[in-house]
Amino acid sequence: MRKLVLLLALCLPMMADDLTRLQIHVTNERGKPVDRASVIVKFVSGRPLKTLGLKKARLSWELKSSQEGMAKIPPIPKGKILIQISARNYQTFGETFDIDEDERLVEIVLKTPQSQYSVHEN
Repeated sequence: MRKLVLLLALCLPMMADDLTRLQIHVTNERGKPVDRASVIVKFVSGRPLKTLGLKKARLSWELKSSQEGMAKIPPIPKGKILIQISARNYQTFGETFDIDEDERLVEIVLKTPQSQYSVHEN
């Protein structure tokens, strides 16, 4: 039993070093927070999960931004992380970020939809 406790005490700090806490701040082009934006975060690639001791770790999250435009993601493995955001009256955003920090604030600016135009003449 003592060996198991010692092994866990040694492994937990190593696993914590391979996880990151993300905060995503969603604003519009005028700097105003976008609340209730749909935020999807997915772990794409990085260190193999088995080496982290995480066989069935949660690798994707779907949530809404707060009134302040914030979305806080529980710990997720460091590496390439896809962030997708959609909100009513804004263009959809999607980009993959290479995250290697223990904590990171990702600032996302949503743009308003562009006017539609046609290449065909009447």
